[in-house]
Amino acid sequence: MSIAATLNPAALVRSRFRAWLEARLQRRDTHVLTQGNIYILPTKAGLLFGLTLVVLLVASVNYQLNLGYVLTFLLAGSGVVSMHITHGTLRGLTLHLKPVASVFAHEPAVLDVVMTNPGKPRYGIGLRIAGAPVETLAWTNVPEVGQATAQVSFVPTARGVHEVPRIAAETRFPLGLFRAWTVWRPAAHVLVYPRLERDAPRPPAPRPVPGGPARSRSLEGGEMEGVRAYRRGDALKRIAWKKAAQALESGGDLVTRDTSTSSHHELWLDWQACGSLAPEDRLSRLAAWTVAAHRSTTDFGLRLPAFDIAPSSGDAHQRSCLEALALWKV
Repeated sequence: MSIAATLNPAALVRSRFRAWLEARLQRRDTHVLTQGNIYILPTKAGLLFGLTLVVLLVASVNYQLNLGYVLTFLLAGSGVVSMHITHGTLRGLTLHLKPVASVFAHEPAVLDVVMTNPGKPRYGIGLRIAGAPVETLAWTNVPEVGQATAQVSFVPTARGVHEVPRIAAETRFPLGLFRAWTVWRPAAHVLVYPRLERDAPRPPAPRPVPGGPARSRSLEGGEMEGVRAYRRGDALKRIAWKKAAQALESGGDLVTRDTSTSSHHELWLDWQACGSLAPEDRLSRLAAWTVAAHRSTTDFGLRLPAFDIAPSSGDAHQRSCLEALALWKV
């Protein structure tokens, strides 16, 4: 417990309540709202409404106003019905968290929450990260015997595997006199990649590697990569006979295979290539290089101290490299 919490009674109470709540809530990705996990209290408008009822009742008793009694008890009954409806708006709903996609540090992690309603329509339900400002509430309605999806987000500031924070669902429907809410601790985790370095330098130049697949593309002068015009001294076995036959029929010349094209380029994203940067800054640069290399067609590999990922390409390879950077122990 911190010194500030010890010196501040309010902070101490909040800390104790938060610890009690964390111990009471079990982590699960599906949360069924029942009588036992929904809390309800009057709002500021509800407290003012109750004070108004007290004033009306005192005035009615003091002046023996029969119409005052009627108005007082009519409003009181409306308040009681409102409390019942507010609580019932949440009761019976089922909240389910979809799998959370990996994100980069300092970028929003979006949580998709599916609300399933087994009964009548539910209106005015808001979701937010527990403890976040009220302005971040994502409001939605759930149709009768249907589903609705709401999105909430949080911004992780460090790489690695993080627990999904607590999510609060609440409603003030229909009159705003009462606030019913529940707190949910999902069991899911989110993988956070290193922060992408802003204005990162270009990755190192790829190096040619012999034995790779040749790619056919147009070169300057009208030649095709993979074959070229016959030159004196070229071995007969290097002549592309099928292409040569086609060329001779059209009045062209012999062509031979260009063995210089039987290589491809590989790019190594090396820890040592980041210079004298701090470890976390190196990981940020390597993450930026990984994203940049993925956008190109060049195979790339990742080289960390005592750990290598062989050059390859594609979405799966990019994820493997970013996961290695996210979980790297400095």
